[in-house]
Amino acid sequence: MRLGRVCRDGEVFLARLEKGDTVVPLMREPVGPGRDVLREALAAGTDLTAEPVVELPEASPLSGWHLLSPVIAPQKVIAIGLNYADHARESGLEPPSAPVMFLKTTNSIIGPNAPIVVDPTLSAQVDYEVELAIVIGRRARNVPISDALNHVLGYTLCNDVSARDAQFADGQWSRAKSFDTFCPLGPWIVTTDEFVDVQNLGIRTRLNGVTVQDSTTREMIFGVAELVSYLSRFLTLEFGDVIATGTPPGVGFARTPPLFLTDGDVVEIEVDGIGVLRNPVTGR
Repeated sequence: MRLGRVCRDGEVFLARLEKGDTVVPLMREPVGPGRDVLREALAAGTDLTAEPVVELPEASPLSGWHLLSPVIAPQKVIAIGLNYADHARESGLEPPSAPVMFLKTTNSIIGPNAPIVVDPTLSAQVDYEVELAIVIGRRARNVPISDALNHVLGYTLCNDVSARDAQFADGQWSRAKSFDTFCPLGPWIVTTDEFVDVQNLGIRTRLNGVTVQDSTTREMIFGVAELVSYLSRFLTLEFGDVIATGTPPGVGFARTPPLFLTDGDVVEIEVDGIGVLRNPVTGR
């Protein structure tokens, strides 16, 4: 099942996307600061496979809707650094012995086709990072690896956009990863039942049509189940929380010469079985 947030005529809905890219609205998103229809539906135990029980717009083609980030106000976006063996090698760093966790603030979330804004007065080294993102479907606290996937709703894409000059200057990563627009998510969530093996998916980035990252989730040092279990030991994972699982090699700062995002670029990230998340880059 694919789940997304869609908008038309100023109203936002949680919807299923069925075969042929048909949008089936399931719930209206309540209006107000911090409201997130996906997070609230999960917390309420809503059956997202059922037919809607209130009057909603009829099913119709996706072309008549504006696709948004599938989650807009999660309690937290957790990201994992250096989680691909091939990326650690290109960075000249030893693979970590435990997951390296940092946070991206929710102001950075944007959806498909929304612009990544680069401001050269704030950063001259804005980088792309394709990542498989986990969306939590059940509250998780201190769960064993064997039970971890039962707490996952599904997977989406995250572009962990990073201001490298800020990252390296600070010695920690939160500011560099949390500029406005630095967390594109989407295009939708694909539920776990659609995957035979989430640790065997192609993952790639194209910048202006040229492939710059191309790897597989087999290269992840800590897999999805390990990450959910590990993180749940220290903090409660809540409905709709997002975990970005790390990026493969080919990032801009590690290339010769370095390759950073500039006004007019178009970034497309892709994971097999999920789809493509496209975002233009614009200057400020």
